[in-house]
Amino acid sequence: IFMSINENSNRCFSCTDCGVKNCSTRKGSYPEFCPTVALTDEEIEKVTDLYVKNKKNRKVAVAAAEVEGGFYGKYTRVEEIIEFAHRIGAKKIGIATCVGLLEESRIFAQILRINGFEVYGISCKVASQNKTSIGIPEEYTCQTGQVMCNPIMQAKLLNKQNVDLNVVVGLCVGHDSLFYKYANGLTTTLVTKDRVLAHNPAAALYQARAYYKKLLLAPAGGEVQSGKK
Repeated sequence: IFMSINENSNRCFSCTDCGVKNCSTRKGSYPEFCPTVALTDEEIEKVTDLYVKNKKNRKVAVAAAEVEGGFYGKYTRVEEIIEFAHRIGAKKIGIATCVGLLEESRIFAQILRINGFEVYGISCKVASQNKTSIGIPEEYTCQTGQVMCNPIMQAKLLNKQNVDLNVVVGLCVGHDSLFYKYANGLTTTLVTKDRVLAHNPAAALYQARAYYKKLLLAPAGGEVQSGKK
């Protein structure tokens, strides 16, 4: 458990504080703060109906479960996306890519075409607008250049292409949020950007007791004094 002894004892507990996972195992008891316990039968039924009565939701949920159950620990994320896309009947795949991962997206597009899909990709720098045109301060253009990332335009152009499934490849934190907001239809993610950890952000969590223990000792970006416990 990663809880600090100085943490506010009056805070609201949730699933991230659970060590039982009885909702998954059904072999124990639920903690007092468990959201499952607080749900009414009516709430559960309403959400279940969204799967059962909505054909698209049902198709996606079933396909996702089939890919998980049928290829668990066997398929890479690339292969899972291909299998999922086939099972939902997708024909045209949209790729929303970071310009810095264009080579990876090019390879992914080639793999998709080999598997029978039509592919249309849009880079984050599409429209080539200046960052300052939307109010980004000049000081934040020095490191990464003048041209802004444009996830809203990426979404709108892929919407115009009527793609059946969007795949995000390495969009920045926040830019990915805007893409998800404006994209029509389904979106999944192939690559989550992490410039420090070779696009494997979970590595910081795996090493939170060792090399990245600073993340548990102070707010991100703050300086941790030497020897501070």
